[in-house]
Amino acid sequence: MTASSRTSRAQSFNAAAAQYAANRPSYPPALFDAMEDLAGHLLTGARVADIGAGTGIATALLHARGADVVAVEPGDGMAAQFRRAHPGIPIIRGDGNTLPLATSSADFLTYAQAWHWTDPAQAVPEAIRVLRPGGALALWWNTDALDVPWIAEAADRTGRYFGVNVPAEKRAVNAQVVDPTGRLDFARREVRWSRRVPIDTHLANLGSHSVLLVQSEETSAAFLAEERNHLTKAFPDGIVEEVYDVILLLATNP
Repeated sequence: MTASSRTSRAQSFNAAAAQYAANRPSYPPALFDAMEDLAGHLLTGARVADIGAGTGIATALLHARGADVVAVEPGDGMAAQFRRAHPGIPIIRGDGNTLPLATSSADFLTYAQAWHWTDPAQAVPEAIRVLRPGGALALWWNTDALDVPWIAEAADRTGRYFGVNVPAEKRAVNAQVVDPTGRLDFARREVRWSRRVPIDTHLANLGSHSVLLVQSEETSAAFLAEERNHLTKAFPDGIVEEVYDVILLLATNP
């Protein structure tokens, strides 16, 4: 992804913030159990900054876990949606490349579906600066479980339609990619989970992904119409079981 493409796709969410909040999948409790296990300390009572917080899906879960959490979000539309949904959680405008946070002020820095919008050459030193000694940088992504046949077929259709390689993108989530500087030692966990949603919710979730948001309305609508036909045949009861592998990478600040 080029820098200009990354910027365009990152900014595309602001116009679709409500759709994003209503239809994107959440994260399972086992993810946060894994974070605590790898970090060696609990989220309860921890000072947490959730970077690229978007509409607050992960932020709210961290708050419910007992963390003292603040959100950091660069986008106007996403921040406005966050404030409507989570008026009791503080939010600061900013991004991962230049964190608006004090040095050694956080026990956890979290990036849910957001690290790939940063420049690691800037974001890694910023994370090291903001984390206290022993604090944890946690990055995670909900990725499609490509060993599930219908999901693999859907990923193949998406790849052909938009010229993306979904399996390659999943394989690319590794320590060398997220930290090309090699300054942090990342541990990796995968957590499988699923949710059952109506076809309309599944399609709205697909429509909130940047690869569709940057397309023309006609292109996106045509793709989603084709997907509806495939899904109606695969799920005649109208309920889709989305299966995800959450990929978690966590590094402790030296």
